[in-house]
Amino acid sequence: MRRLIVLLATAGYAGFVPVAPGTAGSIVGLILAWAIFGGIWQIPWQITVPAFAVLFVFACWVSGRAEEIFNQPDSSHIVIDEVLGMVATMFRNPVDWSHLVVGFVLFRLFDIIKPFPAGLIDRRMRGGAGVMLDDLAAAIYANIVLRIVARLFWPAV
Repeated sequence: MRRLIVLLATAGYAGFVPVAPGTAGSIVGLILAWAIFGGIWQIPWQITVPAFAVLFVFACWVSGRAEEIFNQPDSSHIVIDEVLGMVATMFRNPVDWSHLVVGFVLFRLFDIIKPFPAGLIDRRMRGGAGVMLDDLAAAIYANIVLRIVARLFWPAV
């Protein structure tokens, strides 16, 4: 069970890259978002919303167990939060490569600067929920800004 938790929490060991593991996890999330929303599967949003909610709760549990395994709160090896953050960033946004790249940059920016309430969550909330929720807040900001940018620069989409 320990190996499975580490595999999931690190997004297939992407969290072990020596430089910028959060960025590596975000790239995994970018690929997953493309597959879900526009590439391989094109799953309707009516299915992705409840599936995301279930996955998010499961990821909170996985993150909490991974913190215990790594013996470190919000270890940099835990990148499942970045994976689901990228999926949330791209939810109901176009998934062509230009939008994916802009969404990726926006998510990384908001994940790093942690605007309210992400910073508050990051500082005060512990456990798996704390690991996951600050990235969800960053993803919501990134999603909204991506929608605005898309309307301004890609009005035909």
